[in-house]
Amino acid sequence: MQIKTIELFNIELPLIEPFIVSYGTYPNMPSIIVKITSQCGLVGWGEAVPDEHVTGETLEGTYAVLKHTLAPAMIGENPMNFEKIHAKMDALIYSAPAAKAAIDIACFDLAGKKLGVPAYQLTGGRYYEKFPITHVLSIGTPEKMANEAAERVEMGYNSFKMKVGRDVTSDVARIKAVRERVGKEIAIRVDVNQGWVNSSTTMQAVRELEHLNIDWLEQPVRADDIDGMVEIKSKTSIPVMIDEGLRGVREMREIIAKRAADKVNIKLMKCGGMYPAMKLAHMAEMAGIECQIGSMVESSVGSAAGFHVAFSNKVFTSVELTGPLKFSKDIGNLQYNIPYIQLNERAGLGVDVDEAVLAELTRDHCVVQ
Repeated sequence: MQIKTIELFNIELPLIEPFIVSYGTYPNMPSIIVKITSQCGLVGWGEAVPDEHVTGETLEGTYAVLKHTLAPAMIGENPMNFEKIHAKMDALIYSAPAAKAAIDIACFDLAGKKLGVPAYQLTGGRYYEKFPITHVLSIGTPEKMANEAAERVEMGYNSFKMKVGRDVTSDVARIKAVRERVGKEIAIRVDVNQGWVNSSTTMQAVRELEHLNIDWLEQPVRADDIDGMVEIKSKTSIPVMIDEGLRGVREMREIIAKRAADKVNIKLMKCGGMYPAMKLAHMAEMAGIECQIGSMVESSVGSAAGFHVAFSNKVFTSVELTGPLKFSKDIGNLQYNIPYIQLNERAGLGVDVDEAVLAELTRDHCVVQ
């Protein structure tokens, strides 16, 4: 099997409500969809959702890298040769993980379809039957976040990720309001997205939160401040998770060496796709660190890819891929059974892409052959 053509679609996915985190507000979610067609006529779909605050990639830069550098180099390659494909992409350009993830995901979709098996059979085989889905609460007033949480509990959710990171006082008020509204039995995870900046500010918050039964505290300090995570971990009983501070193998080595986290958040857009994510998961497992598959708010395509990795490895104990639930219109049909996700057994990613919707949402398009 050889890659014949690669199409790129620069799209904007409409959100039901703006997505608000510490470093920005997203009224809609920009994304790049990749369609790889093989010489035998099979089609594989991939996705890149770059974030300049996390991976250093812009949407425009990622589209250009795919159009001019990565896609032309993939023509004629066998999409099943994952190691070779990544070696070739790495030789062409340093980093650019979201761009590489789009190619990687499409290759796994193609390989699964060629072999007639779900993508998770290519990453370890199915280990989990289903995962509970966590609802993500965007930053809002304490009352708004508490009301939204209460509504979601009525829908069946039993865990929440709270986006905070504006300032310690108001963030603590948000967390307390949600905990008071949903009760003690509902899981709450606090994601600061680097917003508390350093360990001293974080410890001010931690002293207010330790009695609230928080599942874990995610990335309170700047991404590169691994030592700050070490200090926080040593001073609190709340488990800590690294997200933006983990991109690839180099960071994972340092996290393991310094025992800087109880849990790591692996995202395909940060590390370069499904194949590199598997390598990071194996490193974490050998070090006794639990993993989560996280999201950059991707469509059904990118979200399905993350789920296939998580479902095939026992080191993943949580998933957070809720992008399709946040869109008023999606290009794919990934199915959720709230409060769970249970993948189908169709070949590849198991997702159908509606090309009419894709065309409607497309702002720019090109074909590489």
